[in-house]
Amino acid sequence: MINSCVRVDGGDLAVLSWPSDGPLVIAAHGITANAMSWAAVARALDGRVHLVAPDLRGRALSASLPPPFGMAAHADDLIAVADHFGASRPLLVGHSMGAFVVAATADRHPSRVGPVLMVDGGVNLGVPASVDVDAALEAVIGPAIRRLSLRFPDFASYVDYFRANPAIGDHWDADLEAYILRDFTGSGSTCNITAIRADATDMLRHPIPAGHPLLWAPRGLADEEGGLYRAHQLTGHDAELVPDVNHYTILTEGATVVADRIAGMVA
Repeated sequence: MINSCVRVDGGDLAVLSWPSDGPLVIAAHGITANAMSWAAVARALDGRVHLVAPDLRGRALSASLPPPFGMAAHADDLIAVADHFGASRPLLVGHSMGAFVVAATADRHPSRVGPVLMVDGGVNLGVPASVDVDAALEAVIGPAIRRLSLRFPDFASYVDYFRANPAIGDHWDADLEAYILRDFTGSGSTCNITAIRADATDMLRHPIPAGHPLLWAPRGLADEEGGLYRAHQLTGHDAELVPDVNHYTILTEGATVVADRIAGMVA
């Protein structure tokens, strides 16, 4: 795993890379996540592709990047990543908000994008336009958004906050700890709340109609039964249920399913 930077509008985008001689795949993370969320998938890929995952604008080591935020800005950043690594039409994979990002990238730059895989995101969440964005964030991602306004005395306390969520704490491993460390400033999250709100507004109000393949989780962000989607919402979509995972563990316990689907799409 290699840390590098890619020049984008306004500065440098931090990127994690798991090099190989295989085709380039660019992975986009969720709304309050970071590039380390793809570590288990990278390991399951076992060199079949060259996986690169940026910290999206406003998060982790890319937290200081300035506006504009929103799906178009992220789409342009992903194309800059493709250019940096010399890929003309890479496969894109996105988890949660990242699935909306890769769908927007394919829509905005159709000649520059190969196959697209969405992981528990990318399909319209059906939030009414009348709902306040902050209220929608609280309803949809709960603890993930609340932590952005909290301060913690040390990393151990920050870890404890994550471990209190059964969707995460009951599935603890070294990858999760590294993911959380990448987000920790010393007192709280790296996430730029202005970026989070702008991205959420774009994602919820202006989703791109996406016909790309979807892997989805039966359990949600607190490990509850019923995740972001129900089967009836996915009628007409190329959607595959990944059994026995939640919104987060689809990238860890479901990593082999995600990795095999990626490898099959670039074969």
